[in-house]
Amino acid sequence: EWRYNPAGRTAWTLVPGLVGVIVMISMLMLGALTLVRDRERGSWETLLATPVDALDALVGKLAPYLVVGTVQAVVVIALARGLFALPVPGSLAALLLVVPVFAAAHLVLGFAFSALAQTQMQAVQAAVFFYLPSMLLSGFLFPFQGMPAWARAVGEALPLTHFVRAARGVLLRGDGVGFVVAEMLPVAAFAAVAAGVA
Repeated sequence: EWRYNPAGRTAWTLVPGLVGVIVMISMLMLGALTLVRDRERGSWETLLATPVDALDALVGKLAPYLVVGTVQAVVVIALARGLFALPVPGSLAALLLVVPVFAAAHLVLGFAFSALAQTQMQAVQAAVFFYLPSMLLSGFLFPFQGMPAWARAVGEALPLTHFVRAARGVLLRGDGVGFVVAEMLPVAAFAAVAAGVA
């Protein structure tokens, strides 16, 4: 890590992970509030009474949020480049192309929380219960290899861990498409499991 950040700039270490954290929190919250809010208002049943089936309604409600998550990532990276002179030697296009996969994993998980919750407060609490451990066990705040074995095992199951690695690889080390895709495969698997739960 020192090889790619010889000045020991804290911002260079945190900002790549911060891209993932911002997208994760916003997607979890948006997903968690989507269904339960509509159920409380009675608009979900009205929507299902139309010729649109449940899957189409779900995709229609969640797809715009993927655009929001991608725009958030672009803005954070642009600010990091401008404010902290982040080097970005790798394939930025590859990283930005996989942001929707990462965002979808958390959006669908938030939707699963929303489907299981009875109130908006329960859905938000479930989202917080997920994202706080994600921040602690992903390598975003603490070196991943310095954590105990059980914490690394849990961290490997979290999408943020893989996104932090991919982002640091692209934004600091100069890694390319192959590395980013390899790190996103577990995230896609996580999204599929979350979709099944939802």
